[in-house]
Amino acid sequence: MPSRTHAHVPAPGPLARARLLAAPTVDASVVRELERITGRPVHRASSGTTPREPFVHVGATLPDALRCGSLLWFHSVNAGTDALLAAGPWPSGALLTRTVGRMGERIAQYVLAWVLADCQSVPEFAAQHARAEWRRIPSELAAGRTALIYGTGRIGSAVAALLRGCGIRTVGVARGTRTAAGFDRVVGAGEDAGPLASARWVVSTLPLTTGTDGFFGPDRFAGMNGATFINVGRGRTVDMRALEAALRSGAVGRAVLDVLPEEPPSPGDPCWRLPRTVITSHSAGITADEDIVTDFAACWDAVAEGRVPDTAVDVGRGY
Repeated sequence: MPSRTHAHVPAPGPLARARLLAAPTVDASVVRELERITGRPVHRASSGTTPREPFVHVGATLPDALRCGSLLWFHSVNAGTDALLAAGPWPSGALLTRTVGRMGERIAQYVLAWVLADCQSVPEFAAQHARAEWRRIPSELAAGRTALIYGTGRIGSAVAALLRGCGIRTVGVARGTRTAAGFDRVVGAGEDAGPLASARWVVSTLPLTTGTDGFFGPDRFAGMNGATFINVGRGRTVDMRALEAALRSGAVGRAVLDVLPEEPPSPGDPCWRLPRTVITSHSAGITADEDIVTDFAACWDAVAEGRVPDTAVDVGRGY
């Protein structure tokens, strides 16, 4: 769960007279649901006009003209907010919430699928099929092996819970708390060397912050004992040159990358030539329209009651 220490709830007066804006990219069906939830009309936002009256905005990006003191609350249709916050100064006092929906379930299912594919040598069998080659490859049991999961928030906990259902031991790596749902054990970020060396799978669900930029570098990859590395967090948390060196040395056995530092990569990007690597085009947890509606409704109810929503973002920390 993100820290909400510095999140501010709009005051009842300004909220009551605020205009509700939606980006042009927000689907018409979502707009109709926003009108039903709030009981007020939704106006399409104009990127070149700065509203004078208080407003609430729903969208994926916040144009410069809307980064103003009139903004009471921005609800992001995405789960990640690093690009949104990096695009410019955040208006003082404006609430930022995000869409999570069933993303944790989707990403957990994605991770489990690749863990089981790893155990069943699916990439190797696919390559054999392309060569019309018949060769038996023994399978591997997932039960009893260890998955080291970086990040113990909503997504990390969902991943851990699903993997535990297959008998996989789950160890979480967290910045703060040492307990989290779904995990057998949680360690601090500076105490991961031992679990890293014994992990069969290393899963990153980390957000991008100043503290996680390049987090997975030469030392951390060198500490993996042939583990499979799965990244469903943010691409820039990974030093791609260090990952390539680890794959070529065998310190990392395989990599499954749903996210990359630059998206989409060009056809000539070295990522396409990484050995034993699958890239899945940032598709592990695509946000659905129903997620946007459900999470906005929950946020609207919380704000109307003067509570900070569960999906509020601490803009100082970036998550």
